Amino acid sequence: MLSQHVIDSLFPPELPEPEHWEHRYPPRDLPAGAEVTRFAPSPTGYLHIGGVYAATIDADVAHQSGGRYLVRLEDTDQARFTEGAAEQFAEAFAYFSIVPDEDDASGRYGPYHQSARAQTYLTYVRELLRQGRAYPCFATKQDLAEITARQRAAGALPGYYGKWALWRDADPDQVSERLAAGEPYVVRFRSPGLTGTRVSFTDAIRGQLTLDDNRNDAVILKSSDAEPRLPTYHFAHAVDDHLMRISLVIRGEEWISSVPLHLQLFDALGFERVTYAHIALLMKQDGGSRRKLSKRKDPEATVSFYIEQGFPAPAVQYYLRGLANGRLAEMPLAEALVAPIRLSECGTAGPLVDMVKLDDICADYVATLAGEQILAEVTAWADRYAPDLAAVLAAERPLALRALAIEREGSANPRKDLRKWADFRPVYGYFFPELFIPVTDPADPRFGGLDPDLVRAVAGAFAAGYTPPGPDTDWFGQIRGLAADLGFAPNQKAYKQDPAAYPGSIREASQVIRILLTGTPRSPDLAAVAAALGPDEVLRRVRAVG
Repeated sequence: MLSQHVIDSLFPPELPEPEHWEHRYPPRDLPAGAEVTRFAPSPTGYLHIGGVYAATIDADVAHQSGGRYLVRLEDTDQARFTEGAAEQFAEAFAYFSIVPDEDDASGRYGPYHQSARAQTYLTYVRELLRQGRAYPCFATKQDLAEITARQRAAGALPGYYGKWALWRDADPDQVSERLAAGEPYVVRFRSPGLTGTRVSFTDAIRGQLTLDDNRNDAVILKSSDAEPRLPTYHFAHAVDDHLMRISLVIRGEEWISSVPLHLQLFDALGFERVTYAHIALLMKQDGGSRRKLSKRKDPEATVSFYIEQGFPAPAVQYYLRGLANGRLAEMPLAEALVAPIRLSECGTAGPLVDMVKLDDICADYVATLAGEQILAEVTAWADRYAPDLAAVLAAERPLALRALAIEREGSANPRKDLRKWADFRPVYGYFFPELFIPVTDPADPRFGGLDPDLVRAVAGAFAAGYTPPGPDTDWFGQIRGLAADLGFAPNQKAYKQDPAAYPGSIREASQVIRILLTGTPRSPDLAAVAAALGPDEVLRRVRAVG
């Protein structure tokens, strides 16, 4: 074993002892049963919607128990750092109302990003070296490759352990010589695990699990020739979870296999073990099989997709909470957003993300909103993602509210054609003269093949005798009258009985007016559309067809 003098010479002389950090980060003063949870994303890419799912559970479980929820940026992998990822995380947390309870400005357990906690980790690495629970390792990439080849040839389990761990039991004098020569090294944890042994632990979601114990001497401090000198994730998370006084770690099921190593680290460091809860990963139906929702394959896997498309945050929150606990999916949205998420009700099979279902939930939610609120949400979204639309909405606010009121305000069955804020332009854009392109070609295929001269005749007759909608006006009667004058059948039944006698039914005649006013064969009540547009705009559009 190396002498304490040699060990201490590897670290800054002013490095604090563990007691310093224990005093700096005391146990939290919280009521009995309160859970302290953390969401710990790595800024090596943009946030997955599964991260919002996990953070939602984190925040809810903490708050329902009277505890604290925090976010810790795990940025020790500097080589894979993605510029802008941290800012995107913060935007996502704000959008989905899962802002942490404490941060660098307000919390006493920070810094809340690992790259700023390097000195803390060095204290505990030094402590493990002093106790002989860790050791310097000078194995090169070539050494490791040769070990792997020999293990494969011998049929041995892969890894750096036992007789395969070149520097585990090296002579202290040899190690001291290498250190004195300035050769680069990593620090490895001296695993107490043995090949073939099994360990059990209780998962807060899955109950008792039994796994192979960790036998590998994992790297806990990266190479000495790197600056800053940072730990690996496995070691950093153990130190941080202890000092931040985390009591419950909720994370994806891909980390289950790491639990034996993590428990060994907690024990070696003399820390109380945390409770782990491993959630199932979000899945997607792909043909006849299910697979993990992938940022590489699926646009809906990335949080930015939901923000950029303007999915209403409460609807997405409701959907995610329902994936966590099926009970919540059966509740009304407002109740489900405040009802507790229970770890005992989280399944072990990956919940399926169904975008059709989410669209339906969003449509139902938007249908409950007043026009003023919808306009405010759309405007806020457009300010960032569609500035031309934002300018139109600012200039045409009364028209926008009239459009939103159609078949919505006072209706027992309000419209559900708006699911997300990016839908506003395709659904409502035709109301705005600045966005609407008048239909000028009487042979336009949207008229369904109707004779162009007849299209002109319908438009001309409508414009010549136009009467705006009003409480005493049979608005549709003017279309019925001109259709009869131009030889259209009075209804579909009559047209089907003798199609050769008519150019179409009154349906085709009214569809000409619908296309001219809205540009689409599907729209809300035509009289309500005309009332919202006003007579001048109605006539401008109808007269545009050549």
